[in-house]
Amino acid sequence: MPQYHRKDNMLGWFKKKFSKKTDTAPKKEEAVLPPIEVEEVEQVVNAPREVVATGKERKEPSEIEAVIEPEEPPTATAIETAPAPLAQEDISAPPLAPEEVSKKEKVIALKPITEMAAAPAPAKAEPKAEPKPEQATEAEKSSPPAPPALIEKKPSKEEKKPSLFKKLSARLAKSREAFTYQLDSLFLGKKEIDTNLLDDLEELLIMADLGVSTTDEILEFARRKAKRKELSDPAALKEAIKTKIASFIEEAQEDAELVMPESGPFIIMVIGVNGVGKTTTIGKIAKKFVNSGNSVMLVAADTFRAAAVSQLKIWGERNEVPVFSRQEGADPSSVAYDAIAKAVAEEYDVVLIDTAGRLHTQTNLMEELKKIKRVIGKNCAGAPHEIMLVIDATTGQNGISQAKLFNDAVGITGITLTKLDGTAKGGIVANISRELDTPIRFIGIGEQIDDLRDFDHNEFIEALFQTRDN
Repeated sequence: MPQYHRKDNMLGWFKKKFSKKTDTAPKKEEAVLPPIEVEEVEQVVNAPREVVATGKERKEPSEIEAVIEPEEPPTATAIETAPAPLAQEDISAPPLAPEEVSKKEKVIALKPITEMAAAPAPAKAEPKAEPKPEQATEAEKSSPPAPPALIEKKPSKEEKKPSLFKKLSARLAKSREAFTYQLDSLFLGKKEIDTNLLDDLEELLIMADLGVSTTDEILEFARRKAKRKELSDPAALKEAIKTKIASFIEEAQEDAELVMPESGPFIIMVIGVNGVGKTTTIGKIAKKFVNSGNSVMLVAADTFRAAAVSQLKIWGERNEVPVFSRQEGADPSSVAYDAIAKAVAEEYDVVLIDTAGRLHTQTNLMEELKKIKRVIGKNCAGAPHEIMLVIDATTGQNGISQAKLFNDAVGITGITLTKLDGTAKGGIVANISRELDTPIRFIGIGEQIDDLRDFDHNEFIEALFQTRDN
């Protein structure tokens, strides 16, 4: 199967605030506040009396006096060090100067600006040094809120990667407790492999839902190795059991890859009995395909259960994919036919068809399933490309019986085991693999959307046989 693979408002506010300061600061120092006088002189012409009340324009006479008397050094130092107190001292002395400037036209106000801009040479060198610390201080103010957010996000992503196996191992705790730890208890203190040990081992394997025939094959494998003296102690016997169970699963997983068709959509028909989680499984599988960049359509061919269509539509909204449906009670075959025609015309990559739950003993409903398969094949050659059986892992050996009858009816090509985290019968994985020789596509180990995992037989075996120390 294919692999599934802001700035803060505060930062924007700082930028706006900084742009205003850069406009005002260089203009004051390059030309002794030339742009402030130009902008504010226009306002002074409209309201001359307000100029006297404002403190910004009171600086003008002081600055003009400083320009008129450039020879005196004290006046220049006073302007550089403390422009604010000079403005306050000049309030009493030259109040008439701003009024005369305001009464003049705009052209008259521009004359001192040009003179002031041309006269002082040192004033041009000073503004270059002053805006730099202002930029630094503002940059420092804007920098602290950004880095902590980045530092928090990076480790959280890195921590998720190594926790995948730990999560699987934790969800298989019940199966490990009922099987692996029981094996350890059985072999504890034993120094040799005898008949009593093998009898106890047989009972333990059957209780773990490995089935009678699978258990017999494992025991026969152990006896042969014991006769050849390849197994010297119970620890070696445990390793032999692990190897044999792994071989059952590996053989079934050899042809586990799903091959997408050269043209047309990849069609998956999902089947199973009532209550195993078919609709939920479809929604989670759809998420995997969407994440890998495929366009997906969901088809509600379960027209008998009232909540089936609405439940599938919820998953469609979550995954942002369309759901094809008809009225309640419609023929499931016609729904599947029309949906595939639409998917072919609109060039969808994947089509997931949800069918009604049915017991494997209901002959008429199994015949209906055969009809759906035939109709799909007529509309799209070679389809359905995958017939996926969903099995509840908690059903144990009953799940094997279900799988056999569904396989006889429509020929299943893949299996999804749900609720594996809630059962102590993890041996069903090996039993299904051996009995049906059908690959397991997914295992459900929780209720979250990411808890439907691609089945990795190596990971599963290691998690199942993990010791208490690990």
